[in-house]
Amino acid sequence: MNPHLNPFAPGAGSQPPELAGRQEIVERATLVLERVKRGRQEKSLIVVGLRGVGKTVVLNKIRDIGTEIGIRVIQIEATEDRNLLELLIPRIQQTLLAFDHGERAVAAVKQAIAVLTSFVKVTTTIEGVEFGLSVDPEIGSADSGDLELDLPDLFEAVGLAAKAKGATLCLVIDELQYANEREMSALIMAMHRISQRNLPVVLVGGGLPQILGLAGRSKSYAERLFDYPRLDRLKKVDALAAIREPIEREGAKVTEAALFKIFETTNGYPYFLQEWGYQLWNEAPGSPIDNSRMDEVDRRAIDRLDESFFRVRFDRLTPVEQRYMFAMARLGAGPHRSGDVANEMDREVQSVAPHRSSLIRKGMVYSPAHGDVAFTVPMFDEYLNRVASGTTSSQPRLL
Repeated sequence: MNPHLNPFAPGAGSQPPELAGRQEIVERATLVLERVKRGRQEKSLIVVGLRGVGKTVVLNKIRDIGTEIGIRVIQIEATEDRNLLELLIPRIQQTLLAFDHGERAVAAVKQAIAVLTSFVKVTTTIEGVEFGLSVDPEIGSADSGDLELDLPDLFEAVGLAAKAKGATLCLVIDELQYANEREMSALIMAMHRISQRNLPVVLVGGGLPQILGLAGRSKSYAERLFDYPRLDRLKKVDALAAIREPIEREGAKVTEAALFKIFETTNGYPYFLQEWGYQLWNEAPGSPIDNSRMDEVDRRAIDRLDESFFRVRFDRLTPVEQRYMFAMARLGAGPHRSGDVANEMDREVQSVAPHRSSLIRKGMVYSPAHGDVAFTVPMFDEYLNRVASGTTSSQPRLL
C-alpha cells in the first residue's frame, strides 16, 4: 500500500485517525465543560491509566472541545524535573494579561494580576522564572509563603477575574503524577476554593494510576472534588474498529484474520494498535490487506517500539532500578508482590524499597494494591526479556 496514504499515527499523544472506545469519557468531559460554562457546579476530572492507553489523546480532544465552545484553555504537561508552578504560573499570567485588554478590562482582572504578583514574590519554588510583572502586589493575599494557603487565594482571584470577564477557564494538566505531594495538596485546596465560590474554573488532568494515592494522601476530600475516569485497553469491538475504519476510509479493505491477529498481539492497547496498523499498511502489497506478512509486521512494530517507546524509558533508570525491573520481568507481566521481587533479586524487601519508591516517582511502576507492584508500561516485561536475551534490535547499554 502507498505509504504516503498511511492513515495511522503512532506517536506520543498523536491524534489517531479513529478515536475508538473513548466516546463515553469525551461526552462526560463535554458535559462538565458545558455546565461550568453555564455557571453550574461540576466535579473536575482526572483521567487515570497506564502508558499507551491514550490519556494525552483524550486530554487534547477535551482541549479542542473546550476551545470550540468558547472556553479559554490553559494546557501544560508536568515533568519529573520541573516544578509544576514553573509551568503553570506563566500561563496564568498570559491569561490575565489577555483579560486586561479590551473594553471589558475590569477591576477584578487588575486585582488578580496584583495577587499573582504577590504570589510570585513569595513563592521560592518558582524563583528565577521571569514573569515581567510591573504591578504592585496585593498585600495580604497569596503572600503568606505557604503554598496551601496562597495557591487557593490565587485561583480564587483568577476565577473572579474570569467571571467578571464572562469567561470560563479550563486547566488541562497532563502527567499529573509528577506533581509532588505539596503541589498536589495545594492544587486540590485551590480547586476546593473554586468549588466553594462556584467560580468558572475547571481542572481536567491526566496521570498514571499512582495519582489516585497521591491525591488521597494530599487531601481526604479529593474524591469529592474530582471524578477519576479510568482508561484501559480497548474492547475487541473498539480495537478492531480502530484499525478497520481508517483503512476503509482510504478505500481499502482488511481481512478479519488480520484484525484479530493484531488485537491478540497488542492486547488492545491504543498506542500499540496504531504502531501495528502503521506497519500493516506499509507491508501490505494491496487491498484487501491480509495477515500473510504478519511476521514482518510484528518484527517492524517491535523494533520501532524497542528503539523509542520502551528504550527511552529504560535509559532513565539507575543500575539498581534496572535490576529491579529485570527481576519483575523474570516473574512475568505482573502484578507481583514486592517481597517476590526482592527474593528474585536476592535482597531484603527493606533494602530495595527505596528503589521501588524511586521507580514509582519516575512513573515506571505503580502499586495496584498494598504490597504489590506492576509495570506502568504495557508489555515492558517482554521488552526487558528481549534486552536480557540480547534479541532486541536496539540493545541499550546496561549499567
